[in-house]
Amino acid sequence: MRSARLSATAFGAAALLTLTACGGDGDDGGNGGAAGGGDDATRIAAVFSGTTTDADYNFLGLEALEAAEDQHGAEITYSESVQVPDAERVIREYVADGNDVVWTHGSQFYDATVAVAAENPDVVFIAEQDTEPEDVPENVWVLDRNFHLAFYPLGVLAAAASESGQIAYLGGVTLPFSYSEVHAVEQALEDSGSDATLTPVWTGDFNDPTRAQQFTSQLLAAGNDVILTSLNLGVVGAFEAVSDGPAGALMTAKYTDKSNLAPEHYLTSVLYDFEVMLDEILTSIEDGETGGYLGMTYDQGISLQTPQNVDQAVIDEVDAVVEQLASGEIEVERDTTPVE
Repeated sequence: MRSARLSATAFGAAALLTLTACGGDGDDGGNGGAAGGGDDATRIAAVFSGTTTDADYNFLGLEALEAAEDQHGAEITYSESVQVPDAERVIREYVADGNDVVWTHGSQFYDATVAVAAENPDVVFIAEQDTEPEDVPENVWVLDRNFHLAFYPLGVLAAAASESGQIAYLGGVTLPFSYSEVHAVEQALEDSGSDATLTPVWTGDFNDPTRAQQFTSQLLAAGNDVILTSLNLGVVGAFEAVSDGPAGALMTAKYTDKSNLAPEHYLTSVLYDFEVMLDEILTSIEDGETGGYLGMTYDQGISLQTPQNVDQAVIDEVDAVVEQLASGEIEVERDTTPVE
């Protein structure tokens, strides 16, 4: 049986992105699972920031959670579209319900997760961050998304693919991880000897397709022919704009394959796999390690989709960079300095 704790909203926007990559159990409103395992099964609760039908970040979280049900015999439940002010209450309710592990899928929940974890040492928590934080409770696993590392090869790719020498970064909200993505692209441009210019802008909302479409149209009109997006549902509007824009303009995505949104303008996507990360953490928990740090890398959890609409020589150049990142030959600075 599936039980809901917090119902999803934003369903109209989510429907725009219910593509071939979209999954879920088919229930309306974001129902949590209560399946798998027996009386001794590990009970895992997850907190998602948006709807799991987004074919994006929250969809990947649900995929990982359901894999834990299959691979670890876990009993799972989850909440969708949880807002930051409600997070601590939802986490506490999951603790009170007797869950053994609580996973909060999004760095915006980190503070609430750590606060509840400090008061409940017998429960293990998985919190996401974009750093390796200090003073972490012993019962907290920190999952570092390493977005700066993910965006470095996009800078190399954008420089090679751009004909105008004008590249744009389109983000949602000015957060530290977003700044680190911009600085990683800047480092890639410098390391590769490119003289391309980078224009970073933010729409103010990761999930607003209309604003993303407006910003993308403005960036294209200004001469940017490669746009690197760091959005969630908003990316739908960005791809609508590039589809109506000049021939040859290219765009990248994040988290999942979004090539069917604008095939002729699609460049690549940085793909994230939370299933492999959750599996490693749960295995460590089963081995008695109730806390620790695990960072996503190009060797585990992050990959770059094979670029499209570019020459093979460009693909080979980017593949070589990804290999160097995976081996540690290239080090990307995590620079969260605000971008003016």
